[in-house]
Amino acid sequence: MKIIVIGTGYVGLITGLGFSSLNHQVTCVDINEKVVEKLNKGIPTFFEKGLEDLLKKELSSGRFKANTNLKEDIQEVDLIFIAVGTPSLNNGKIDLSFIKTVSETIGKEIKNIDRFISIIVKSTVLPKTTDTLVREIIEDFSEKELGEFGLGMNPEFLREGSALEDFMNPDRIIIGFEDIKTKKSLANLYESWDCEKIFVNTRTAELIKYTNNGFLALLISATNEIAKISSSIGNIDIKEVMHGVHLDKRWNPKVNNKRVYPKIIDYLEAGCGFGGSCFPKDVKALIKYGEENGNDMKIFRNIIEINNDQPKTIIRDLSKVTSFEDKNILILGLAFKPGTDDVRESPAIAVVKELLKKDIKIFLHDPIAIINFKKEIGANSKIKFINNWLDQVSKSAIIIILTKWEEYEKLNYSNLSGKIIYDARRVLSKEKLYCRKYMSIGLQN
Repeated sequence: MKIIVIGTGYVGLITGLGFSSLNHQVTCVDINEKVVEKLNKGIPTFFEKGLEDLLKKELSSGRFKANTNLKEDIQEVDLIFIAVGTPSLNNGKIDLSFIKTVSETIGKEIKNIDRFISIIVKSTVLPKTTDTLVREIIEDFSEKELGEFGLGMNPEFLREGSALEDFMNPDRIIIGFEDIKTKKSLANLYESWDCEKIFVNTRTAELIKYTNNGFLALLISATNEIAKISSSIGNIDIKEVMHGVHLDKRWNPKVNNKRVYPKIIDYLEAGCGFGGSCFPKDVKALIKYGEENGNDMKIFRNIIEINNDQPKTIIRDLSKVTSFEDKNILILGLAFKPGTDDVRESPAIAVVKELLKKDIKIFLHDPIAIINFKKEIGANSKIKFINNWLDQVSKSAIIIILTKWEEYEKLNYSNLSGKIIYDARRVLSKEKLYCRKYMSIGLQN
């Protein structure tokens, strides 16, 4: 098939290269000329494992290219995927301005084209966006009716750090459609994938995406609430508590008398909160959308409140055992999770902002996210970004681990005498450490 993907951000580029690698002809479109130029030279604009190699391979194959407009390829295209951003506004609603602009552009471009083209929304949008907003805009500017063009919604379930693997080996594919031709086109496109395909209308597809992220965020926040009880009582380790929960066969069944350890139990672990471009934005949008439709979204409002407070738990815990003044603090990990340079909504932002209120010097390290974190946090004389974090260990009174990068496991074998370690992601083995005090979320002795 010939495919256009509009948007070269996380979802758009992964989607475009994924389809290209399966022998489809793909053009990724972005209005930013510098981004397009970089992509056509084989330079991704964000980090993802294996992405640069795949980009160079697909460029060499001739199956993939980037462009700044639709005109060059739209005459022979079969599917147009909309994969532009839907950022969060201050009131929690999502900003649909990119969706509207792209829909208008598509409408104008297909106006004088006789070929049937299906437009598929890949961006994360709330119910009624595809079948109402996008449809009406395209119809207005194309002077065509649905049926003369196709319309669908195909949500993504990509995890940063394993996005390419998730794209190539999904556990399910949701195919939302508003016309039979689009249903058939998407069925053909995904025919080679060996997983369950669910065919629904576009509103259902849109809500599946939000429900999926909302439930995962709920698991994280519920675990963090139990961790607070664990801390307040003392002499309880939330990790041991949750291990007992994980072994319930409804979470973790046995197959051939061996535990499966499904990935869902990764979300039943205490930590310093979730971040990234999806969970915070999607839960806030779900709250606002529910309220606009007459529903009191109590549980989801509490999820956001719990998550916003979680990084502050670290500062409160440390304040109970030490003062911060005149101390060097080493923070390890700035990305919201390992395997990515994404710092959007990262707990490290909240932790650093709280620490900046105190008379201290903060040393910050991350293997790949320093540049993005600098842009997010801004310049401050109390902050120093470092590359060799091991050299700073001996000079720091407090060490806080906020991202579960494997390289930080080296602390297990370091001289930490007299130091306070706050391991918010349980990277270290507390049994191996010899330090003044080892602390974590849900662990206060």
